[in-house]
Amino acid sequence: MSYYDEYAQNVPLQGVRQGARAEFITKTYAHLAGAMGLFVAIEFLIFKSGLAERMAGAMANAWWAVLGGFIVVSWIARSAAHNAKSKASQYAALIGFISAEAIIFVPLLWIANEFAPGAISSAAAVSLFGFAALTIIAFMTRKDFSFLRGFLMWGGFAALALIIGGWVFGFGLGLYFSVGMVVLAGASILYDTSNVIHHYDEESYVAAALELFASFALMLWYVLRIFIASRD
Repeated sequence: MSYYDEYAQNVPLQGVRQGARAEFITKTYAHLAGAMGLFVAIEFLIFKSGLAERMAGAMANAWWAVLGGFIVVSWIARSAAHNAKSKASQYAALIGFISAEAIIFVPLLWIANEFAPGAISSAAAVSLFGFAALTIIAFMTRKDFSFLRGFLMWGGFAALALIIGGWVFGFGLGLYFSVGMVVLAGASILYDTSNVIHHYDEESYVAAALELFASFALMLWYVLRIFIASRD
């Protein structure tokens, strides 16, 4: 086979692969936008119904469980989405995760709404800007950030250990912990976006959207905690 014949065969194949990747990325971020919209809708219904105050009061007595649950639920949902064989199972994992996150966010959002006016909108704006900036960096550089996996894994274990330690020994998790978790969330966004660009197969857009939403939610949670603390 001549070089020209080989080139002629490879170019269309490369074009098909690039088109499939572009379609996958479009589907991933469309599902991410849908996940964010569903999260906002659930929170709106909870607060509009008057359940938020009662839920916040009930969960306030188990604040350490809320903090730990935030991390554990993320791990479980991510694993479920990746291991699910059918699209229906993947969507169930995504919707279940969004619903769980919406419930976990209720006490923090209620506190912010009652005692730190403007904190929610400010935290949302900062988190969206940070997410967008890190996404642009990943797409512009095309760098493979898979080397961050170890840092994220051990960082998550360390965070959970500190949360459990705080509950057992009664010490507080202050501003520095929240800042550290924002850094961890930023690294997670870079890692997840890199996987979207380089590693996910084209049928895993639901799982990819769940990963990105989980990382964004982690950033939003701790940015909001920082804004609430700054208004004390």
